[in-house]
Amino acid sequence: MASAKGNEQLVEVVLPGKVEPEGLELRQRDIPDAGDGQIVVRVEATGVSFAEQQMRRGRYYDQPPFPFVPGYDLVGTVVATGPGVATDLAGKRVAALVKVGGWATHVLLDAADAVEVPAGVGAAEAETLVVNGITAWQMLHRNARVRPGATILVHGANGGVGTVLVQLARAAGVSVIGTASARHHDALRELGVMPVDYRTEDIPARVRELAPGGVDAAFDHVGGRSVIDSWRLLAPGGTLVSYGSAATRDDSGSKQWPVLKILGRVWLWNALPNGRHAYFFNVWAGHALNKNRFRARLRADLTEVFTAFQRGEVTARIAARLPLTEAAEAMRLAESGTVAGKVVLIPGQDRA
Repeated sequence: MASAKGNEQLVEVVLPGKVEPEGLELRQRDIPDAGDGQIVVRVEATGVSFAEQQMRRGRYYDQPPFPFVPGYDLVGTVVATGPGVATDLAGKRVAALVKVGGWATHVLLDAADAVEVPAGVGAAEAETLVVNGITAWQMLHRNARVRPGATILVHGANGGVGTVLVQLARAAGVSVIGTASARHHDALRELGVMPVDYRTEDIPARVRELAPGGVDAAFDHVGGRSVIDSWRLLAPGGTLVSYGSAATRDDSGSKQWPVLKILGRVWLWNALPNGRHAYFFNVWAGHALNKNRFRARLRADLTEVFTAFQRGEVTARIAARLPLTEAAEAMRLAESGTVAGKVVLIPGQDRA
């Protein structure tokens, strides 16, 4: 058993309720001890995903009750191991998907949830590939099962998930149509993406021009009317993967209803005898049902993403690096819609 606490204190960002970003609170407490099968990770990088943007509004459909510590994923170094954990894990850099709790200087984890980060991959770079990379890989290869020569539609192609998704698709020999505002079109073209301006263009009409026979897969995080249009743009045998309801982020009312509507449509569409398929994807969905299977897939798929990064097929798009203590500014930036890639929080460091 390895332990490393010294006089350090754990610092974490707390979401106390439905607040503006400035309402986030900092809290200090003792670093917990690692129990049976557990490790303590000193966090080197965590990030702001769309989930946190919804959570602070109380709009993420299965978020925990307030107050809680946000942070869907993290990368850091193992500083303590509990009984039953190989002591040589101490000192290694690992990544983890935690759903909540990542916005902290130290996090207590089950050792089985940690995935080793390959040597030479930086913490911030790896962090951009955890929840975004797992989401992109599993939607592309486990749900849509794309093949070389296919054409897909990716909404929000400049975002955290979208950026990884289009690069993985291009590496697999797939043509990509991607929606984004005009300021991001040059960057998308450099990635080999055919851009569509979601603000000024008729998306369905433009996609039909680019793919007259329809797209083989569509990846939609927008929800609402967009998910219906995405379904209608599928080619025979095509697959729709819905993975969010961004259009309802600022709405009031039930946080479950937008997701339930999508789930209802997915069920109906799959019942139709037209050969097309629809999924609602949530990266955390399998955790409660079969934890061992969830962990095995996470480890296998994140390893694939890290390997793609090492081969140069995927780049780490870091929009900004900010100290953990500036989580409010990081949230504002991530919500602004003006950046490409992921806003990364770096605990224990000054502004980079």
